[in-house]
Amino acid sequence: MDIDPRRLRVLHEVARRGGVMRAAEALHLTASAVSQQLALLEREVGLALVDRSQRRIALTPAGRMLAGYAERIEEELVEARRELTRFTERLSGPVSVAAFPTVIRHLLVPALEVLAGRHPRLTPRIVELYGPRALDELRLGGIDLAITEHDADDPGPAPPSFAVHRIHLDRYRIVAPPGWARTPGAPEIPEDAAGLGEVPWIAGPPGQACARALDRMAALHGFTPRRVHVIEEFPPVLALVAAGHGVAIVPSLALLEVPAGEVVVTGIPEVGARRLDAVTRVSRTGSGEPDPVQAAVISALREAADGLAARLGEHRRM
Repeated sequence: MDIDPRRLRVLHEVARRGGVMRAAEALHLTASAVSQQLALLEREVGLALVDRSQRRIALTPAGRMLAGYAERIEEELVEARRELTRFTERLSGPVSVAAFPTVIRHLLVPALEVLAGRHPRLTPRIVELYGPRALDELRLGGIDLAITEHDADDPGPAPPSFAVHRIHLDRYRIVAPPGWARTPGAPEIPEDAAGLGEVPWIAGPPGQACARALDRMAALHGFTPRRVHVIEEFPPVLALVAAGHGVAIVPSLALLEVPAGEVVVTGIPEVGARRLDAVTRVSRTGSGEPDPVQAAVISALREAADGLAARLGEHRRM
């Protein structure tokens, strides 16, 4: 019997993602196209590979067996592509990167310019995805590299199947509304850690790097933060600060998007930092080294991070 390897890849995606819809999203196909490919594969092998008797599609024993072979074939192809890139100095092909807004704007955009100049045959694809969902997609092979953030005092994501490559240490700053300094009866802008328990806070959701930083500062200086708002994204956090609704901890990268004078960047020390890492999958040989394409992306990201130093210094002097 002849088996089309392209249909094996469809079966592999259905097996590891647990359904036709999620496989279709990963393969950039419609659900009906995935179902059609499965039906053609069943015709090729002469066996039912999918149990359609239940509401949710499941693989038959034959389907699970064939999906196991499909997984090994996919792994071999990935490893073959990895090895082939070592035979040429001209890197080419697609590379997908998951990241979040501040990293996309201030690190990935300049990194893409570097890559276009050095490796014009690379075709980067940026996906706005972060947190556990980004790592799940990396584990499943839907992306090649994920940019993660975590409080620098916490361990980062380090499962055995992942390799972590440091990109940038992004210092936290405590910001306050400029209007407080001019409005009688308004809270005082804290000048040191002793005043942090007296002001309203615009905090991040539990688990976010900035939320961990606030928890750490509160424990260190013995105050209970009064969280009046809980906001995940930095632009609305900074908008609320600028409007006078509280103080917040934000990373330095987020301040690059704020016009001068819109918020007060306090000089309170020892706020800490978030660490930005590039995470890749460990190869089948167990090597944690990125392949040449991933290494080129990581190098461009580090170069972009090095170029931020002057801009961040200027913003701190507001």
